[in-house]
Amino acid sequence: MTAWNAPFAPDPLHATVTLPGSKSITNRALVLAAQADGRSTVSGTLRSRDTDLMLDALAALGTSIETDPADPTAVTITPAPLHGATIDCGLAGTVMRFVPAIAASARGPVHFDGDEQARSRPLHTILDALRDLGVKIDGNALPFTVEGTGSVRGGAVTIDASASSQFVSGLLLAGARFTEGVTITHSGTPVPSMPHIEMTIDMLAAAGVAVDTSIPDRWHIAPGPIRAVDWQIEPDLSNAAAFLAAAAVTGGSISVPRWPATTTQPGAVIVDILEAMGCRTELTDGLLTVTGPEVLQGITWDMSAVGELTPTVAAMCALAQGSSTLSGVAHLRGHETDRLHALRTEINRLGGACRETDDGLIIEPSPLHGGVWQSYADHRMATAGALIGLVTEGVGVDDVETTAKTLPDFPGMWARMISA
Repeated sequence: MTAWNAPFAPDPLHATVTLPGSKSITNRALVLAAQADGRSTVSGTLRSRDTDLMLDALAALGTSIETDPADPTAVTITPAPLHGATIDCGLAGTVMRFVPAIAASARGPVHFDGDEQARSRPLHTILDALRDLGVKIDGNALPFTVEGTGSVRGGAVTIDASASSQFVSGLLLAGARFTEGVTITHSGTPVPSMPHIEMTIDMLAAAGVAVDTSIPDRWHIAPGPIRAVDWQIEPDLSNAAAFLAAAAVTGGSISVPRWPATTTQPGAVIVDILEAMGCRTELTDGLLTVTGPEVLQGITWDMSAVGELTPTVAAMCALAQGSSTLSGVAHLRGHETDRLHALRTEINRLGGACRETDDGLIIEPSPLHGGVWQSYADHRMATAGALIGLVTEGVGVDDVETTAKTLPDFPGMWARMISA
């Protein structure tokens, strides 16, 4: 595959970038709508590979999915009895970790598989938890089969969710439909990406499902209905990070409209990180503007709550003055690729000075040069390479098409930002 020549921007960038909907909110809304007590509409739906895989999975199980021909981001979901199916997970963690709990209530076997890289992603935690809750499952990783019987007993289960918050969210999103509800207790090192669990709890509350969190590391849901809700999806703040970072590395100014004043999206923390690196930020009437500094500063930051931002932040750190330490992200070794190894390898390939720690990266300032940045079929690795290419001539990003996982037209959006 020919590498994509990352555009070089010798001057500060000034642009307004409109972002599509949040993947995390979209896929949670779709899962809740498929189990609801009536028809739901989801407006502003992100249409990307991950969300299309979720829509296809729910449709394969029997859910009615209607898309407005004039607006593919407007989707109507009508629940129906679920049946056996074959599910393609691609590389979507939300599909492989959220859908099995729903599939357990289908009548008939539900077969799961995905991309080759997905077969190494950790899934035994969610699959073993479902087994403990009364579900028969063949396999411990992709491919696997859920033997749906039409209902799930549910009850209490103890898991180690230190590898991914999605294990907790996957059980919470379906728990109200279990005969005995669900009580999840986490046993292990702290759960990463806790804001994503808080997002799940907030969306469940909007659908009439209360989650008892009175005991630390324990979540309880009583059995009951999931109310139909018409969802309005916020812009994806994690996807916004690479574009806002373009202001930081070029010393320019990038604005993103429809930025929420309050949100459960952990990607909003990118604003705090940019400020710590020397940027100025301003939020006025929903328009967030980031202005880059003359000199980008290194940072020390615990990324445990916002692991998905690590590739973008690491790319900025590789271009900053002063040492940077990013910690709390050992779980990134089990993402689309081993992101810590990938970032170390690619930053160093271009002349950087990056080394791995037990739970993160240490990045020292070092002049970068051109070369091919490997994406490892990982959308956030690809956008990190594009960011470095803005201020480093001769950078090629292999398989930039992988950005379609969450941004279906990333190369076009990137080019429009530069030419604005």
